[in-house]
Amino acid sequence: MSGLPSRNGGRFAPTVWPKAARWAFVLAVCAMLGIVFSYYWRVFYGLDARGIPPLWPTLFCMGLGMAAGAAVLVLRRVKDFAARGAVCILLCGILFAFANPPLQTPDETEHYLRTYAISMGRFDFDAQRGYPEDVSRLMQAFPGAWVNAHTSAGLGVDPDTDEEQPYDTAGYALKQYGKDGTVQSMADSFTQYLNGESTGADPVTEPISFLILPFLPGALGMALARLFGLGALGCLYAGRLGNLAAYTLLCWLGLRCARRARPAFLCVMLLPMSLYMGASLSYDATLLACYYLMLALLTRPQWDTRTAALYAAACIFANGTKPYLNLLWVVLPLLIARRDWKAKASRPVWAAICAGGSLAITLFVEQYGVLMRHNYGTIARQGGTAVNGGEQLAFILSNPLRYLAVLLGTLYENDGFLGQLGLFGWKDMPIAFLSLTGPLVLLAAALLCTPRTETLGRRRLGGLGVFAVLYGIGAMTAMYITYTPVGMVRIVGLQTRYFLPLWLLLVLGVAALARRVLVPRLTAARAQSLALPLCGGYALLGAVLLFQHYFIGPVYTVYLK
Repeated sequence: MSGLPSRNGGRFAPTVWPKAARWAFVLAVCAMLGIVFSYYWRVFYGLDARGIPPLWPTLFCMGLGMAAGAAVLVLRRVKDFAARGAVCILLCGILFAFANPPLQTPDETEHYLRTYAISMGRFDFDAQRGYPEDVSRLMQAFPGAWVNAHTSAGLGVDPDTDEEQPYDTAGYALKQYGKDGTVQSMADSFTQYLNGESTGADPVTEPISFLILPFLPGALGMALARLFGLGALGCLYAGRLGNLAAYTLLCWLGLRCARRARPAFLCVMLLPMSLYMGASLSYDATLLACYYLMLALLTRPQWDTRTAALYAAACIFANGTKPYLNLLWVVLPLLIARRDWKAKASRPVWAAICAGGSLAITLFVEQYGVLMRHNYGTIARQGGTAVNGGEQLAFILSNPLRYLAVLLGTLYENDGFLGQLGLFGWKDMPIAFLSLTGPLVLLAAALLCTPRTETLGRRRLGGLGVFAVLYGIGAMTAMYITYTPVGMVRIVGLQTRYFLPLWLLLVLGVAALARRVLVPRLTAARAQSLALPLCGGYALLGAVLLFQHYFIGPVYTVYLK
């Protein structure tokens, strides 16, 4: 009888749940977990004392929990791994798009302005051309680098003892104007924008940004938003969703093309840092997805002409988005053994196509930016006059041991960048839990890639290891030459997102080592089925914690004198 256990040869047959009962049970459990989490917010962060009705956070957490439970039940019915992964990326990415406040992603202010201009049909660049009035208000209401630039400390009142206690706003989205000013939160910025308040600052004009191609997905989202009458804030979220759609599509293609280590790819694609950038207005959304796609193609046992052409397209696009640094990717087709190369043209020919196309699009983008710009005058060097690429390069060549010390010291000070997977914003929103657990999740993904059928072979894995070292040193050296004052003892401007493709390669390397020292009993199919709840659940937690740090905030904001 369905729904009841029955005896069969002295053993109990497994219970068969009717579909409606399964849905009701899962949704009820998720709703209860949401109530528990909302109660934690209300108690620990003092939401009731701030005058926020208990019903609002309770309904919000219940709705989020039930939506997550429904997504899990639906995804269980999808058999294709790439499709399941893409849906999970899209759903978790939507959470990140709204958990991240406006203009807090690195360089998102200028990316927003350039994307908005493209959405209006502006394919040239004019420093004197402005925007609608609500765009200027949005810029004023949401300054970039919110946390680090406005960290404040002082004395507040303990909510339990009513005695004075020191407070520090580091790690939360709070700001204070003046020594004795009130501490304000993100809610105040939304109020300022939605109420039409203006600080009287000059209207914004087009930024110093001369790219078109990587901003097209976000521009399409903004154009659709304006068709529906949305303002500057609505266009921002629509642009993020447009970028997220492009990121999801490229990640789906990467998961579909990958023939080895699929859990590793899904894990890195769903890392909170990856989704944070993928659901922003940054061109890193499509750039990171192209990295993942190219590495996924390198897991295929054989390469035909279609595979080589897809790799070349991704490589050329990446070089058009971030020139010169990505030129190293053009050599990776040479890692494919001759016996596995089934494309019509040879490996060196396709490597030359990648190199030629990359250099051509780089030069085209540079010349287009020069010819199509107006009223910019002399553009100052980033970092000021202390930065000089030629002198810095000469300094490196004449002091190689000192530069080696700079590299090692920078890695040490930044936890090897592997310990900063929970550092968001303009390096000013640290979520310690994600920084601590990020490497553990990557390790778990490596263990899911230990079945014997997941091996890449020594040639490819060794070549990718060399590439990872050269790419990492190249990224650091590029920032040292272009952004760092000459002779400085640390490298300026490096951020964790630059190293995300390297962590993917690190997972593949750890998996190869684990495969040798362990006796894995895990099958590839079972590993893929475990990867989705592990990585998807971690991404969901990352979005919730990001929202908590930006929008919920610490308890003492209520009790300041």
